[in-house]
Amino acid sequence: MKHLLTLADLTKEELYDLLDLADSLKKEVKKGVFTPYLRNKTLGMIFTKSSTRTRVSFETGMAQLGGTALYLNANDMQLGRGEPIKDTARVLSRYLDGIMIRTYKHSDVEELAEYGSIPIINGLTDYVHPCQVLADLQTIREHKGTLTGLKMCFIGAGNNMANSLINGGILAGMEVACACPLEYLPDEEITKHAQASGRFTLTQNVLEAAKDADVLVTDVWASMGEEQEAAQRRKIFEGIYQINDACMAVAKADAMVLHCLPAHREEEITEKVFEAHADEIFDEAENRLHAQKAVLVTLLKD
Repeated sequence: MKHLLTLADLTKEELYDLLDLADSLKKEVKKGVFTPYLRNKTLGMIFTKSSTRTRVSFETGMAQLGGTALYLNANDMQLGRGEPIKDTARVLSRYLDGIMIRTYKHSDVEELAEYGSIPIINGLTDYVHPCQVLADLQTIREHKGTLTGLKMCFIGAGNNMANSLINGGILAGMEVACACPLEYLPDEEITKHAQASGRFTLTQNVLEAAKDADVLVTDVWASMGEEQEAAQRRKIFEGIYQINDACMAVAKADAMVLHCLPAHREEEITEKVFEAHADEIFDEAENRLHAQKAVLVTLLKD
């Protein structure tokens, strides 16, 4: 494992190694232990998309690991004045030990990895969100004791979250069902690969997808950068693509609910369901810290 660009690049063993390490690092934190695995290491964090959880969890994670994180707003860098990504990659590789980038185009992350000589971590692109789904899988395993054989249902737009949940869930040995409107399906290549496993369903029927689910997951209907489509999307999603009492009634009685946040209550999830599962959702948010620390240690530790 040289980079983390997408969960599809991992082997099943690498995925579970990351989850096991995340659990171990979380136990250390709960005991007040902070082992400086990354002493004198520096992570550059490039943001072209604003962030709460990504920035705070990576900065805190590097501090707890004994390293340093540098916040790099793309608009304040030469990137914002037209410097090619490949030149930025080669320059920063001479200063830093790793780069985390949260941006729009997935090809930008791939170019950083191609031209840089240090590990690159995808903090989010419009294509995938691997760090979030590592935290999701860690949370599910904490609450359920396993991942293998569980059914995970995603309801909403076939966006970066859907793509990474499909990648991660199938790799982990789960059954994955997605309920997405025809206008907003997950990536075609990702769904083809998932269908080959025999453990993937893509439907427009929300209750069919949610039936007997162990885990229900959703995300906002319009992600960052798609705000201009919000009204159009609402017409398609409203009253249908929502985690609500009807979904919970057909899922397993002990089904858990996850949301990557921020949540738009009464749109993709009802207030009632959100608050009933708030502990799980905020465990998920916390685990961004621990899962990302596992990635950092795996990629940056000597």
